[in-house]
Amino acid sequence: MNAEVVDTNVLLVANGQHQDISPECVITCAQRLEQLTRDKILVVDDGYEIVREYQNKTQPRTAKGPGDAFLKWALRNLGNPSRCYRVTLNETHPSMYAQFPDPVLQPQFDPPDRKFAAVANAHPDKPPILQAADCKWLNWMSPLAAAGISVDFLCPEDVCRFYRHKFPGKPVPVP
Repeated sequence: MNAEVVDTNVLLVANGQHQDISPECVITCAQRLEQLTRDKILVVDDGYEIVREYQNKTQPRTAKGPGDAFLKWALRNLGNPSRCYRVTLNETHPSMYAQFPDPVLQPQFDPPDRKFAAVANAHPDKPPILQAADCKWLNWMSPLAAAGISVDFLCPEDVCRFYRHKFPGKPVPVP
């Protein structure tokens, strides 16, 4: 069974909670989350920083979106190592982790995003990080790849469009 780390924006896009995203991206994210619940392993930290972020951004009790359903599944499976693998993160400073794959790159990351790279790096198989629409990850994908961490951009057209808008005149890295 393959393991994956899931950035929170995948849940939000699947729920339709992201502006200016294509309908195809919403479908892709929903399908990928459903696939993970069927035949993959979710990787999170044992301090539940990732799960708390999921909980703060979704509404698993009242909403019925695919991201909400994914969070419900994750909460039910946190104690099942065949469905959810938990790694330990050691915070060296606020939102800075000993397990981060590249200490030079870490300060360039948005603090809330660092935990995803650290979790992927802490897992023995270095699973991919699923990313939907956060275009800053395009800048980080090459240094992460050099450290053995891959980023799986589920919506490459959308993320490139957002990148062109956020960083006008800068060449778009190819996901």
